[in-house]
Amino acid sequence: MRLSISNFEAIPIRIVPDRPWRTIAFVALLLTITAVAGWEIHWRSFGAKPGARNSDGLWASQRRRIDNGEGDATVIVGSSRAFYDLQLDIWQRRTGRRPIQLALEGTSPLPFVEDLEKDPNFSGVLIVDTTPDVLFGAHLKRANVLNYFHTEMPSQRLSQTLSVRWVEPFLAFYDPDFSLSSVLERWPWPERAGNEWPSGVRKLNEIAADRDSHLWSKVVDDAEYRRETQAAWLQAIEHGKNRPTTAIQQTIGEQIDRMSAAVNRLRARGVAVLFVRPPSSGPYLEFEERTYPRAETWDALLSRTGMPGINFMDYPSLGSFDLPEWSHLPQRDAETFTALLIDIVQREHPALFEALRTDDSSVAHKLNAGLPVEGGACLAPDQQRVTVAGNPITQAGT
Repeated sequence: MRLSISNFEAIPIRIVPDRPWRTIAFVALLLTITAVAGWEIHWRSFGAKPGARNSDGLWASQRRRIDNGEGDATVIVGSSRAFYDLQLDIWQRRTGRRPIQLALEGTSPLPFVEDLEKDPNFSGVLIVDTTPDVLFGAHLKRANVLNYFHTEMPSQRLSQTLSVRWVEPFLAFYDPDFSLSSVLERWPWPERAGNEWPSGVRKLNEIAADRDSHLWSKVVDDAEYRRETQAAWLQAIEHGKNRPTTAIQQTIGEQIDRMSAAVNRLRARGVAVLFVRPPSSGPYLEFEERTYPRAETWDALLSRTGMPGINFMDYPSLGSFDLPEWSHLPQRDAETFTALLIDIVQREHPALFEALRTDDSSVAHKLNAGLPVEGGACLAPDQQRVTVAGNPITQAGT
């Protein structure tokens, strides 16, 4: 087929109109700055402050420390209770070493225990939060962060670095809870038949660059905001009541089986594990005790794994705090809780305490093997330490 110039249409040429473009650009910039400043002022007046953003990139930066020379560190995994209630400054002050905080809100520790079990670089001590409905209910709200960590691109690391250095320290509104989409989602739109607007859990914590975190003071001091948080928990509790009992029991068994298998492999590699049950109260505690009974969850977990555990119910000092929204400790109480927890470890599990204090991985190996450790005795491998009414007793393992 012959082509000629007549086969093609002439390319139109658009003439840029003569406009005061510099003035337009200046006005657009001014409006943008005004809008951003107004949004920032609004959220600062609400009580927000600049701080680290609890992003997948921030979590990955802390997880990466294990593979970059800190494999002998103490690592915390679990849900928001371990995230908010265990204070890294206090932990470091009491043990001399700062833990790596890998807990994530609404997310079971199990996938992270299994991930660390496969990582030959990890040889330290693992603190596992056992919040009942999250661990035994297999909640996986942010478990995809593991895939992010294992597939993170250089561009994503660069973006995280720029955000941490140049954005997060200066902007209070740079939080998912304060985004325009989140605000519109919470807006009280007119109700429609068959459409239920979930309340959702709003911002609960403040966080530092190394993921040291605590409960936001607004939850404690602002009665309306506290009631809003409690309403979100009540909605979640009501939703949890609808699960069939057989399905709950099956999930509990599966989680204990997987946790036991992962912990046994960690123990064989010399990693020490401590299970911790942080405090809860009110309707939340009632729901946990009713849906995830201690005998079927906590007691079964310790029996299957043979690892030590500290449950707030066994220690009056750990259960004496006022939890404003039934699930997390205020910052000052969280500091006290952390100190008391470490005191219990030092008193009842001196060998484990020694492992928390040292970067010598052989201490954890000796602990798991039942060999003597300087600073405290170890239990033999066929023995198990359990706690009853605050008093530690040693019994033969099953």
